[in-house]
Amino acid sequence: MSAVDQTGEPADLLLDVQGLKAFYGRAQILFDLALQVRRGEVVALMGRNGAGKSTTMKALMGLLDGAGGHAEGRIRFRGEDISGARAHRIARMGMGYVPEDRRIFSDLTVMENLEVGRQPPRADAVHWTPEKLFRLFPNLGEMPQRPGGQMSGGEQQMLTVSRTLMGNPYLVLLDEPSEGVAPVIVEQMAAMILQLKQAGMSILLSEQNLHFAALVSDRVYVLENGQLRYQNTMAALTADEAARRAYLAV
Repeated sequence: MSAVDQTGEPADLLLDVQGLKAFYGRAQILFDLALQVRRGEVVALMGRNGAGKSTTMKALMGLLDGAGGHAEGRIRFRGEDISGARAHRIARMGMGYVPEDRRIFSDLTVMENLEVGRQPPRADAVHWTPEKLFRLFPNLGEMPQRPGGQMSGGEQQMLTVSRTLMGNPYLVLLDEPSEGVAPVIVEQMAAMILQLKQAGMSILLSEQNLHFAALVSDRVYVLENGQLRYQNTMAALTADEAARRAYLAV
């Protein structure tokens, strides 16, 4: 049985989401989602295109308001209610976000992009430096002065992840990291996630690629049309052909 903190929640509970709804204008995209991420685990959020994965990520990060939408429900992060909080406050609390469209600064070098993401060290969080990140991503270590716009898509993905880690987050939201990158980069990304987990990081991963998600994830939530349809260990999903066919087959 898990230890509990003064709020009565399990002490290792990092993110607790209950009754999450999301809207763009009058259109409802998410319907009463509930999910949790504990310290040191990788949790996959899966589903077909349009299932609501990226909207969930943006809702957790406080980014829907700026995109013409809004979220309702309760989101607790490290025991604090962040429902309705702005993205910059959530980031300062130690939640990192890697969007699927790799928003790097194309005119800045690798080192300059990393400096943009730098935040002070946090208690009980991994402290990241460029030197540590270059060990994690040797490709980046070979091109510290290269402008972001002169890098491949896979290298830009690595740089986006690295810039987020420079904020020393407790939890990283990774939105579709395998989307549109070469298979060799997918393998590197999987190895990177496993190394981050070994270092004590927690990750919520939005992903369509079951092979990739199965390599790195402990548990899985599957969305369909904005609703939670399945939750279990990743091992249980990989063994459940009927569930895979029902919710993930194209």
